[in-house]
Amino acid sequence: MPRKFAVIGHPVKHSLSPRIHEAFGRQFDIGVDYTRIEAAPEALERELSAFAAAGGAGVNITVPHKQAAFALCAEHSGRARRAGSANVLTRVGEAWHGDNTDGAGLVRELTGRRKLDLRGRSVLLLGAGGAARGVAVALLDAGVRRITIVNRTPARADELVDQLDAPDHVVSRYWEHMRDLGDFELIVNTTSAGRDGKVLDLPSSLVNTLTTAVDISYGEVAIGFLSWARAAGCRHAFDGIGMLVEQAAMAFEHWHGKRPDTDEVYEELRAHSVEFASGD
Repeated sequence: MPRKFAVIGHPVKHSLSPRIHEAFGRQFDIGVDYTRIEAAPEALERELSAFAAAGGAGVNITVPHKQAAFALCAEHSGRARRAGSANVLTRVGEAWHGDNTDGAGLVRELTGRRKLDLRGRSVLLLGAGGAARGVAVALLDAGVRRITIVNRTPARADELVDQLDAPDHVVSRYWEHMRDLGDFELIVNTTSAGRDGKVLDLPSSLVNTLTTAVDISYGEVAIGFLSWARAAGCRHAFDGIGMLVEQAAMAFEHWHGKRPDTDEVYEELRAHSVEFASGD
């Protein structure tokens, strides 16, 4: 049975993952059978089982399923286990193996393409969902000094701090106390506010002359946060296309045993970024 691949999410129709993986395949003359699967939360397990039965060999998981997907895996990579979420599933025998490449993709984007040194940096992480979990793990591994997690539901931020188990480096704070937090060298937005049509109420006091701001979404979804970042005086403001390409390359290598060149795919997507209206 031919090997098949997919991205599963809710919603998923705007995902760039098929386009990215097909472009990676062309680099190696590999025909990639990759599709989108729309799955509401209650349908995730059923859709994963049906996809496996049809020859599914690998799945990218996007919002809002990353923590639920982790729970459906029989085995996990170390970074997925630390994060408690998975965005890359690989079929091994009769079960799924889960990995989390979100954070590693972001770190590769920032340290590789953007040439930023993350060591010793203070980080504000907005959000505490599945993507935030992977990002936090990778930032800790990259040597940041401190991560302050703020979520609109405080209990989820506290839960993530407990999951990370790094009390000397990770703390949670309340959203309403944002003006009292001081400034940060890196601000990462992982919230769904842009997808919900909301604009985050963030004070400019979070920003100093060296601050880099990143929204892990892209296109219209990221416009509100990036507009705030530029108006507040951030030195750099990036959307999530680079992170998306880097984490996809890691998934491709998992499944095909070959590491694709990300620069040409990134440049292609960046040239057409006005078309893109969602995040993975």
